[in-house]
Amino acid sequence: MMRVRLDNEDCQVALGRRLGRALGGHGRVYLEGELGAGKTTLTRGVLRAHGHEGAVKSPTYTLVEPYEIGGKRLYHFDLYRLGDPEELEFIGGRDLFADDALCIVEWPSRGAGWLPEPDLCITLSLSDPGRTASLEAFSDLGRSVLMTLSQEMGEDDEIIEQEREKQ
Repeated sequence: MMRVRLDNEDCQVALGRRLGRALGGHGRVYLEGELGAGKTTLTRGVLRAHGHEGAVKSPTYTLVEPYEIGGKRLYHFDLYRLGDPEELEFIGGRDLFADDALCIVEWPSRGAGWLPEPDLCITLSLSDPGRTASLEAFSDLGRSVLMTLSQEMGEDDEIIEQEREKQ
């Protein structure tokens, strides 16, 4: 597990960029946290890492926003308004979670029992100042991403500070 202190929105986007590069365009990242914790802001950084420069809004009513960037498929899910996990079947969710796609899921607990296991789960929480992100790996890909992030974020990092915890 890794915890990262994010003092402001720029720090959240910077972490998202690093996360996006480390993922390499595939995987399943689940974002937990209360309303306003910055799940969509972090997602914006991930998309920026892949070259997306347009607006990034939470797909609260459409459930998923697809992005095709540089030949890579990225899907941003927001399950906050999901009535039943089976609704994901009706929108073609199984096809969207293909191994070669990057899927970022806000409010994954709403899809419990239907969603595949994540590679990485990130819990964002409000702190003073800013936010705290707790990152936990659930696969080899997730562990590789955490290792890459850990190596990138040294003590001299001016944007993001981290606390390492032993698993």
